[in-house]
Amino acid sequence: MDENIKKLEQSIENLKNKSAKIYFFVQDTKGNLVGSIRFIYEMALTLKRAGFNSMILHEKSDYVGVRECLGSEYMDELVHSSVEGNQLGVSPEDIIVVPELFGYVMQQISNLPCIKISLTQCYDYILDTLQPGSNWSQLNVNKCITTSETLKNYISGIMKSTPIDIIEPYISEKFVKQSIPPKPIIAIHSREQRDSMNIIKSFYLKYPQFRWFAFRDMRGLTEEQFAETFQECFLSVWIDPISSFGTFPLESMKSGVPVIGKIPNMVPSWMNENNGIWVQEQNRIVDFIADFIQNWLEDNISETLYQSMEETANKFSSKENFQKSVTDNFEKYFKIRTEMLEEQLNKLQTV
Repeated sequence: MDENIKKLEQSIENLKNKSAKIYFFVQDTKGNLVGSIRFIYEMALTLKRAGFNSMILHEKSDYVGVRECLGSEYMDELVHSSVEGNQLGVSPEDIIVVPELFGYVMQQISNLPCIKISLTQCYDYILDTLQPGSNWSQLNVNKCITTSETLKNYISGIMKSTPIDIIEPYISEKFVKQSIPPKPIIAIHSREQRDSMNIIKSFYLKYPQFRWFAFRDMRGLTEEQFAETFQECFLSVWIDPISSFGTFPLESMKSGVPVIGKIPNMVPSWMNENNGIWVQEQNRIVDFIADFIQNWLEDNISETLYQSMEETANKFSSKENFQKSVTDNFEKYFKIRTEMLEEQLNKLQTV
């Protein structure tokens, strides 16, 4: 009994002095920049700098990391740990944040005594590795963090018993409005690379008069290269049907580059008819590219488009708001856990 009391007292103390561990599980993208990974690292680094004991957890010991694509501070300031060959030692006050894609990881940690949070950025991955009929409550998932009200509403319909909080991503300060006149270059980004190649090939076949316009595939670039490339482009193309938020078009808007994109299955809340050229049929994107080029050459692009782009991007450009949202939510989790453990402690002490 005395041993249990001492453990609870230590757990409560760890929560109050912020030394309780916060593990962020990440997939290894082999050094390629992925918006979902950037979001996780931004949260972990924000908490670290706010005095929390946050760290990165990965599956294999040969994890490449994000030094090249995001920056050295993300690797140097955050502790990185591999679960390969090791038993993950956690206490009741600790938190493990697992992306929705890793349902099998949630199953493996379901019996651990810590707080378990599903970080859901893409609705299409939620059920991928879960057994039919299985839900997060059955895996003892305590909480879900997601990125938009639209996605929250969807999740609440299939994971009815799991509380959901929203933390919106922010667009990096590295993306700024163009300082020089753009070149005849079109930035293109798609979830599947073949979609980009099909757009490029179809465009050149259908509109050979515009062969002198170049496409720049944005896959595999670092964040800095992303921002630098937008400085040269006059247009961007985005194809990501299962996106729930869409950082690429917002980065393009913040850089002052108009976007032609296929409307995702789950329409982002920020998307409207004024801030971009949104297409239902993917096969028609090449026609919209050609129309935009012709209007651009004739200096006939509406100023309203650029104004609406700037207004939209500004809503997601506050790093301070993002950091406050992250710290407020995790302080809330710590407070709730502290109160629960204090209640257990009082019961033991009464006995």
